[in-house]
Amino acid sequence: MSPDVPAPEHTRPDGVDDLTVEALGKLSEALEVVENARGYLYAFHRLTGMADLALGEAVDQLREAGHDSLAGEIQSRLIGRNVIEGRWTFQVVEEYDDGYYRLFKELEAKARDQLVLGRRHIFEAEMKEDRRTKGNPDHTARP
Repeated sequence: MSPDVPAPEHTRPDGVDDLTVEALGKLSEALEVVENARGYLYAFHRLTGMADLALGEAVDQLREAGHDSLAGEIQSRLIGRNVIEGRWTFQVVEEYDDGYYRLFKELEAKARDQLVLGRRHIFEAEMKEDRRTKGNPDHTARP
């Protein structure tokens, strides 16, 4: 098949109206935002862990410098502390992944399965078709 024709998986199935494609495009956009938020959540998890490890090193150095009382307070009150009641960051990530994130992905896939045969990014593929210059080798519909 010619690279100047969109791949079948990026074409609208027969009978699918514009509003449905737009709604699925908006749903895809929302999922992309959730994916971005999830990345920030993982960054929060990693950064908090890195801070806790650095804090441990600071406590060791405070002890070496003779500041046992302050080191002990930081050790007992902050190192290893839950970031949210009863949870370290890995537990926050797990709850997000197992709850909100999993359901979001499941319902987005269900909508695509029911409405466009599971096809992804139809809205974006149609936008690409509208914006590209046909015949230009740098504007092909697909690889």
